[in-house]
Amino acid sequence: MSNEIMVVDPLERLDLLKSLASEVRVRILDLLHRKGPKNVNQVAEELGLPQSTISANIQVLVDVGLIETKSQKARKGSQKVCYSTFSELVVVFKDRTPAQDLGVIEVAMPLGLYTRCEVSAPCGLCSKDGVIGLLDVPDTFLDPDRMRAGLLWFTRGFVEYQFPNNATLANAKVGGLELAMELSSEVPGTSKDWPSDITVAINGHEIDTWTAPADYGDKRGKHTPGWWKLAGSQYGDLAHWRVTNNGTYRNNDKVSKCSLADLELERHRSIRIRIGVKEDARHPGGINIFGSGFGNYSNDIVLRLLKA
Repeated sequence: MSNEIMVVDPLERLDLLKSLASEVRVRILDLLHRKGPKNVNQVAEELGLPQSTISANIQVLVDVGLIETKSQKARKGSQKVCYSTFSELVVVFKDRTPAQDLGVIEVAMPLGLYTRCEVSAPCGLCSKDGVIGLLDVPDTFLDPDRMRAGLLWFTRGFVEYQFPNNATLANAKVGGLELAMELSSEVPGTSKDWPSDITVAINGHEIDTWTAPADYGDKRGKHTPGWWKLAGSQYGDLAHWRVTNNGTYRNNDKVSKCSLADLELERHRSIRIRIGVKEDARHPGGINIFGSGFGNYSNDIVLRLLKA
């Protein structure tokens, strides 16, 4: 399953919100979402509107990134086919308050606020109050209630988060990037010996593949709610990465040559963090990610930018 979830900060994308202030454009997006890619003439026919009106409004949606167009061969020449670029649109006001330490800019990302996902069963999500949606159904990862998730798990695939690059707002030069989260492998039940290769990528660059040693169930996690059965995953290891000008370190050990220069932070308004288990992993033992209300740390996924 592959899904594109677009997260929009209204203060950053007023142009996008203005593009939605039109019944015609909203109907175009709704049509493409429900019925898939169509050319301009097909959209005009479906909506009962002139082709010129549809073309003008599609161009507005293309300009703000809500639609992509591709040329395909037709009976006579070529035709322009329109595709929706997202399966879900989420409007979020991002936290623009830097950490009190003037040398650090920190953002804590709620576990369920991923912007892309591609997961395989067994899989699921939980909040501190109960299971979200249906267990072992990948489509549940699109359930709006995922925003409340404190624990998620899957066998293979990934979740991807889009962090704001607050260094650009602060006009600060970045001297280091840190990433921290609580992780374990995933097995039906639990196992003290169940390795899994978990790969982390930033802005499309793989910084590390870490082998999680176990799916812990020997005791209840310090913050794991009482309703969650003891036979289920209870807590993980707190993994910490630091990307510097000299490469990437995990818990102070150098693990890759990927450096700050490779991430090109100065070119991006956001920082994309992808966490997952690859199809060709040597130890494809699944993944648990623990967030607020679960595990031993009750932390969201934390990204820190260290000022130079």
